[in-house]
Amino acid sequence: MVQAQDEMAAGVAEVRRFNRFITRQIGVLQEGLLHSPYSPTEARMIFEIAQATQLTAADLVCSLGLDPGYVSRLLANLEQQGLVRRERSATDARQRLISLTDDGERAFYMLDDRSRAEVSGMLDALSGADQRRLIDAMTTIQSILADENEPGLGKPFFLRQHESGDMGWVVQRHGELYQLEYGWDSRFEALVARIVADFIDNHDPVKERCWIAEMAGRRVGGVFLVRDSDTVARLRLLLVDPEARGVGLGTYLVEACIRFARECGYTTLTLWTNSVLDAARHIYEAHGFTLVEEDQHHSFGKDLVGQNWALAL
Repeated sequence: MVQAQDEMAAGVAEVRRFNRFITRQIGVLQEGLLHSPYSPTEARMIFEIAQATQLTAADLVCSLGLDPGYVSRLLANLEQQGLVRRERSATDARQRLISLTDDGERAFYMLDDRSRAEVSGMLDALSGADQRRLIDAMTTIQSILADENEPGLGKPFFLRQHESGDMGWVVQRHGELYQLEYGWDSRFEALVARIVADFIDNHDPVKERCWIAEMAGRRVGGVFLVRDSDTVARLRLLLVDPEARGVGLGTYLVEACIRFARECGYTTLTLWTNSVLDAARHIYEAHGFTLVEEDQHHSFGKDLVGQNWALAL
């Protein structure tokens, strides 16, 4: 009994020591996080709002682990600065949904860019082997401590927005997998490259987004949502790597697109696919997409049936 108590006390001391160490490493005690005018809690709240859809104050209380009154005061302060808006839900008048204004989006991208730069600087100081050890250790901590009932946590993967190097991976992995699984030739890889280049050249960060999925420090999937018009968005380049299949990643990526499209005010979400892509088609059907039209075509060295699908938002 005494030995068990001693081991527990030693464990508590180690966790507290690690907390102090990691706090110093990421600089959360500095007055302005990431050399910005925002406190660490304000910055984290901006990040939470940017990454979520259909978000309420109660959701923020849960995700941030803060007192409801404190969250309310922080929200009022961000709203006064013109960074946050609160609007009645179209489906439940009792709820007020929280989102970022255009100024809030700009604040988020500033914080996100600076955060990436600081983390990159920390990782650059490590060898490739140490980087992998660090990322694997972080993944282990998250998988052990995550609440499986909390959306996005307790899953073997997580989503993030695109960063340097991701687009090359998207093109390469599409080319490899579609050649291996469907026998499509390099003209499909060329098509993906053109889509990716167009996204980068014309990217509207407020109305468009790319999500990259990672598992154990490796890219394992992704999807794009792009603007067709003020009311119509298009889902493009859904990809799930074989090692990440069977855990719900494809569904999670499609749901991220649908939530974001609704948040942006689009009324229709469309996509183009081919009939041979059975797994993707089942996901689209399950989320309410309907087949609009089909056409036979010869592309990528194969006879195919192209399909246009649409979802009313």
